[in-house]
Amino acid sequence: MYNRIILIGRLTRDPELRYVPSGAPVANFTLAVDRPFRDQQGNRETDFIDIVAWRKLAEQVSQYMTKGRMVAVEGRLQLRSYETQDGQKRKVAEVVADGIRFLDRGRPGMAETATAAATAAAAAPASSTADEAAQGSSDEDVPF
Repeated sequence: MYNRIILIGRLTRDPELRYVPSGAPVANFTLAVDRPFRDQQGNRETDFIDIVAWRKLAEQVSQYMTKGRMVAVEGRLQLRSYETQDGQKRKVAEVVADGIRFLDRGRPGMAETATAAATAAAAAPASSTADEAAQGSSDEDVPF
């Protein structure tokens, strides 16, 4: 069995860092990811996907990532259920990140540090698509 997800999108808000009772840091943020097709009116629809990062990656995410940054997130899909205080059952789908790469430039002087920090925390290498995007290539750069 294999559960792997790679997403490229922009942060909708600054990450929220908190600590669980055991003391482990956890960061939550939402990634806006455009769908690869257009609707009947020619508009792209966007999915808003919840992302969770743990431990050192969580601390680095909260330190270097800000609203609007474009990132590649690699991780696994996690589905969980919980019950609200009024007894309603809810399900949540989220991506548990184990690698994050910055794909745009942040504040001056931070881009190299942030990329190195996030890459060092990654458990698995990011895709070649993310590597190409990090180097600034796009379909517009192709001469044909």
